[in-house]
Amino acid sequence: MKQVQFKSKHALSAMVITMLMLVNTLSFSQTTTSTAKSSKADDGVTMTKEKQQNLSPQQALQKLKDGNSRFLSGKPLKRDFKQQVAITAKGQYPYAVVLSCIDSRTSTELIFDEGLGDVFNARIAGNFVNTDILGSMEFACKVAGAKLVLVVGHSKCGAIKGATDNVQLGNLTHVIDEIKPAVESVKHMDGERNSHNDAFVQAVADENVRLAIKEIREKSSILNEMEKKGEIIIVGAMHDVETGKVEFFQN
Repeated sequence: MKQVQFKSKHALSAMVITMLMLVNTLSFSQTTTSTAKSSKADDGVTMTKEKQQNLSPQQALQKLKDGNSRFLSGKPLKRDFKQQVAITAKGQYPYAVVLSCIDSRTSTELIFDEGLGDVFNARIAGNFVNTDILGSMEFACKVAGAKLVLVVGHSKCGAIKGATDNVQLGNLTHVIDEIKPAVESVKHMDGERNSHNDAFVQAVADENVRLAIKEIREKSSILNEMEKKGEIIIVGAMHDVETGKVEFFQN
């Protein structure tokens, strides 16, 4: 009788342990599901005024770095563009302004995995700075609250190649003239100083970005002052059209 009672207690204990394990499993499953739902809800969230204001310049830069990583891995954020259209119709709060080339392979929203209302995008062949671009950047930062100015060049740039070859063609000649300072700044390069020398072309592209950043700081007292106060940062980068990777310059 005692043996039966012992077995009965043992079976009851085993049942209690099993039930506790089941409760813990269910609790973990619910937590995991909740976390997954929360993570999914955070995917592709449209920028709001509050989010923009709470973002630091360094966090804004990191967002673009993370976006390029997602682009490279083929895992973009899930976005409801129809919903973003409705939300941004009421106002826009981009966290960055990006100056890039018109090259069809360098779309800012794609290579940085951004949605509607995330970034201001200024594009011009050769990604150089002029008065119109500067005014647009000043609006983006001083008026609209962007925290980052990013100048992005790219490899195998046709405008850069044209500048190294001193191309003369209609209004394109003026564009080429804007890039020539970068050509002239690159010294002590081996080989030909034209588009047949890939290393020279890339060196000019890098220098062109650096000169653009220098011009922004020198010709825009507004942006220069904002950067000195820590309200924005001005950064350069280079997009490799063969890999899709964006390398960010050290300030």
